[in-house]
Amino acid sequence: MALTVVDHPLARSLLTSLRDRSTPPPLFRLIAKRLALVLCIEATRSIPTTPTEVETPLERTGGTRLGPLVAVPILRAGLGMLEAVTELFPEVTVGYLGLERDHATFEPSLYYSKLPPLEGRSALLLDPMLATGGSAAAACEALKAAHPRHITLLSVVAAPEGIAHIERSHPEVDIVTASVDEGLNENAYIVPGLGDFGDRLFGT
Repeated sequence: MALTVVDHPLARSLLTSLRDRSTPPPLFRLIAKRLALVLCIEATRSIPTTPTEVETPLERTGGTRLGPLVAVPILRAGLGMLEAVTELFPEVTVGYLGLERDHATFEPSLYYSKLPPLEGRSALLLDPMLATGGSAAAACEALKAAHPRHITLLSVVAAPEGIAHIERSHPEVDIVTASVDEGLNENAYIVPGLGDFGDRLFGT
């Protein structure tokens, strides 16, 4: 497993605004999208490319194109990262996974799955908060059943516990995040974190 913490002043500034409890939902959505763009650029650094040729206005020249991508947000919070991916890669195919966490046991359960063909494609799994890692691990399991070429997990913030869970259960999955936070509190929320990403995203 490769863990990448995006160490860029823009990423740090955007994350600070997301952490701020006074940031209203419309601004939160905009900032989340911008930070997801930064994470997505980093996450696609190792995506396979194929050589190609194009005609410029002056002559023919060589270039490269990215291999096929699939973006899979975990509902509902992952939707806040999806638009960034589709803007960067208009040809991306999109799937959806719905997972909910039992607040007593913290164990995830899958309630919705709609995945496009994944075989041979690189998958970007969008999960803004990697807390216990249970939901992300269950999502990775669902994706792996469809035989993608590779899975990269994009998270806005991650807890050490969640990173360790993914490393144990899916060591071939890479993680790209803007921050590794201190850890989890007694309710399995990331601290300092930024609260409930979905609630803040949708104003609920």
